[in-house]
Amino acid sequence: MARVGLREWFAVGRVMMSGRLARYGGGGEGPLTRFEADYSEKFGVKHTLAVSSGTGALTCALAAAGVGPGDEVLVPAYTWIATAAAPLAVGAVPVLVDIDQTLTMDPADIVRKITPRTRAILPVHMANMVCDMDRIMKIAREHGLLVIEDACQAVGVTYKGRRVGTIGDIGAFSFNQFKNINIGEGGAVVTNSDRYFARARMYHDVGAIFRGHLDNDNEPHFFGVNLKASQIQGAMLNVQLAKLDPMIRRMRKHYRLMSRILASSPAIRVGPHNDVENAVGLHLIFESPEEAEHFAGRNRRGVYRLYDSSRHVYTNWVPILEQRAAHPKMNPFAWASPRIEYTPDMCARTLDILRRTCRISLGENYPSPLVAFIARRMASGANPARRLSYAV
Repeated sequence: MARVGLREWFAVGRVMMSGRLARYGGGGEGPLTRFEADYSEKFGVKHTLAVSSGTGALTCALAAAGVGPGDEVLVPAYTWIATAAAPLAVGAVPVLVDIDQTLTMDPADIVRKITPRTRAILPVHMANMVCDMDRIMKIAREHGLLVIEDACQAVGVTYKGRRVGTIGDIGAFSFNQFKNINIGEGGAVVTNSDRYFARARMYHDVGAIFRGHLDNDNEPHFFGVNLKASQIQGAMLNVQLAKLDPMIRRMRKHYRLMSRILASSPAIRVGPHNDVENAVGLHLIFESPEEAEHFAGRNRRGVYRLYDSSRHVYTNWVPILEQRAAHPKMNPFAWASPRIEYTPDMCARTLDILRRTCRISLGENYPSPLVAFIARRMASGANPARRLSYAV
């Protein structure tokens, strides 16, 4: 995660001294406006809309694209629960897709899960591991589907020269405490579509009709919710944005260093990546769940077996699997036809991969010599007795 320090403290102090804390009101350009302009320029996208959270960004992106009741949205079985909850928030239902050994959506399973009701693919660049966007975009165009990228866990990361989150029709980002940009809580929606941007802005602000915006792309006003960010968030975002690329470069350097050292052990296999030249996410795949569990147990700091991070595994998304909403008459599953069915073993390949895989922290805030020392200690502690064979 990105560090927060004195520069953020001073930036917030200036906003508090100004007395202008809300997104709208007070006149003139505020920190949020500056952040949105700089983010758009850095990420090479036409529009950026700062919102209150990554979950809000996902929901806002789906609403902006017109996804709603009767639609199915393809989401990976390994992600934070918000990816699956966001379609439900706009009246659609999530359909779970297996991951492959890159820890991202398996394009082959995407094709298997498409039905006449499928409206969008929601690929997640999970834990800084980028999706195979070439294949996903090709599938989407062949089937007339929207692509709404969840780049919440990969802010600033690139896929073949393009920032993730800017490749699909709309992208969603998170600036939660554990993300590459860290302001505690926050998010953003990006798009090159004037219409989607106008709709996102209306949806994220229930009072948008009173703001006097003149560039709504001839889109009639509809009622929304309140997902607005504050100027305090904007102040922190401006500081954090300047830190982003240097941190990504350190992570890329550490990936190359650690993966080379770890790959030298015959008992370790470095997991595949959809753009290894720009990789900033590292994981190891073992032959059995027991080996992965043992490796994580020996290296307790900076290493964890993915299956043990239960909040990201679909089998633990109880309210979604049990299809429960706040009110039965507002439950999207009630009007889904045919009825969506979830079972604990519906994405068995995902569970198998997660049980045999360990994620390795790249120590983005550590000096390279320390990172190399940690990697050598991991490699020497692995069982060298036999070279493992791995099924792809």
